[in-house]
Amino acid sequence: MTSSSSHRGKIFLHRGDLSLAHYWYEQAVSEARSEGSPKALSDALGNLGNVCALLERYEQAEIHYREVLELQRTLQEDHTIGETLVNLGNLKADMGQPDRAHAFYLEAVDHLTPLGHDRALGILYGNLALEELHLNRTESAIENFQKALDYHRQVGNEEGLATTYGQLGKAFLQLENLNKAEACLNNATEHFIKLGNSSGEAGALRVLAEVYRKREDAISELRCLERVVQIDQIYRLPQLEEDSRQLARLRRS
Repeated sequence: MTSSSSHRGKIFLHRGDLSLAHYWYEQAVSEARSEGSPKALSDALGNLGNVCALLERYEQAEIHYREVLELQRTLQEDHTIGETLVNLGNLKADMGQPDRAHAFYLEAVDHLTPLGHDRALGILYGNLALEELHLNRTESAIENFQKALDYHRQVGNEEGLATTYGQLGKAFLQLENLNKAEACLNNATEHFIKLGNSSGEAGALRVLAEVYRKREDAISELRCLERVVQIDQIYRLPQLEEDSRQLARLRRS
């Protein structure tokens, strides 16, 4: 049963009030320790770790996640051990430690693969690929992006497909493989349109415009930027000023 403190923490987290969410999850942790309930303590600590990570209190978050991991191993909760390893990987990625993040993600893969958590594995392989890009392991990153796509297709995760195609397009752009970059970014755009995610569409089109710039295809670059600026104006996106400047420069050239 969820404690009233955990429930309040969840409410304030949903509202975006991280300070109060932190307070109530701390209360939930204290209550679980007093009651001697390892499962309740594991859940409360996990939530507290998540809030600490959002508050960028990374050292505190890591302490909480590591205690959660110890409890989960004692309780033999294999299905949640993988999730906590992913949280630790995400934490290290946010702290700018791609090698440590990479290690946690690999350990999470080992736990989640036998359990058949295909949706989680799709997201995990995408995260793993991003850290490999930071470590300049581009070829390995591309392989893992492709694995992520396979898992996203299996479970029909449109958002995962859109995001991963965009990330893979950027990786191919770094390798100067413009044809593959163009194909991936067009796929990303199509999936974002299907989702009705105009901000995501604009992000993919910005990178696609860069592909066309490198290819010296001014007409295609212009079409991309025109659509990007249109989206910026409709949704008042913060990139409007910069995108408009780029579009104006292109029209003058």
